[in-house]
Amino acid sequence: MQANNKQTYRRRGIGKRQNKNVQEQKQPKDKLNIIQNQTISVVIPMFNEEESLDELSYSLYKVLNEMKSNYEVLFIDDGSTDNSYQKAKEINAKNSRFHCIKLRKNYGKSSALAVGFKNAKGDIIITMDADLQDDPEEIPELVSKINSGYDLVSGWKKVRYDPFIKKHTSKFFNFFASLISGIKLHDFNCGLKAYKKDVIKSVKVYGELHRYIPALAHLSGFKVTEKVVKHKPRKYGVTKFGASRFFKGFFDLLTVLFTTRFIKRPLHLFGTLGLISFFIGTGITIYLSVMKIFYNEYLTNRPLFLVGIMFIILGVQSFSLGLIGEMITRSYYTEEDILIEEIL
Repeated sequence: MQANNKQTYRRRGIGKRQNKNVQEQKQPKDKLNIIQNQTISVVIPMFNEEESLDELSYSLYKVLNEMKSNYEVLFIDDGSTDNSYQKAKEINAKNSRFHCIKLRKNYGKSSALAVGFKNAKGDIIITMDADLQDDPEEIPELVSKINSGYDLVSGWKKVRYDPFIKKHTSKFFNFFASLISGIKLHDFNCGLKAYKKDVIKSVKVYGELHRYIPALAHLSGFKVTEKVVKHKPRKYGVTKFGASRFFKGFFDLLTVLFTTRFIKRPLHLFGTLGLISFFIGTGITIYLSVMKIFYNEYLTNRPLFLVGIMFIILGVQSFSLGLIGEMITRSYYTEEDILIEEIL
């Protein structure tokens, strides 16, 4: 199958070796008019995916050429230990619109995406995985959705071909992420997404935050929606994600919540927690005081007394931490992070 893909890839003639007599499938005129003046960048993080790159690159070439758009494809080699980078170089030799950036080691998907976003020159940026589970045929509809007025379109793998555990734990995290972020999405972690350029230049991706880019964009004021996309069974290799991703995902969700909603107003978070803790501790001590005064009960042998004191101390400390955070924020606050949509 791989050999046949290579032959087809050469026979169709990519880049400088294009065959001018190849008949291109026609797109509807309205879609062509929307996208023909736009540049599309496709950013693809990859880690040990050499077997899938020929087939993926040919599919991308076919779809993007049919769209009659200016385009570039950026493979981000996240420290692959196989021949993924060499395969990407061979693809680049056939078509100069296909590029590859090789990282010195495996930094993770978020870092690979951040590098891709930094180097992408397109007006619309498409992200997808390199394992052939994301279908390039979805790109025209994602672009049309962006051009209908959205800033970010996230894919929704309504029918998934993932292991049982991964499939059902993802449902839990998607529900929890929707609840915390305030945006209703069914699949935050789908690799197939479309972005306007303003989004990727404004949203900072690091650590493991790639799965929460839609939440980060929404909380930054961008218009986010989702679209049902095809999901295919993995054709080559095995998944690169283990059980630790579930724990990391929970911590990253807390990071998203704090760095978006409370980074400029830490007292709202720590002050609220501090007041709750203080009132719980105060209620406990009042209850114990009543028991001592009116019922003459001993307090020294009751652990609840120590619990009440602990809650009061934690409440005061948390409130004080919020005040310190407010003073630090006021000292370093600038208007650079305020996003302006339009000036008349």
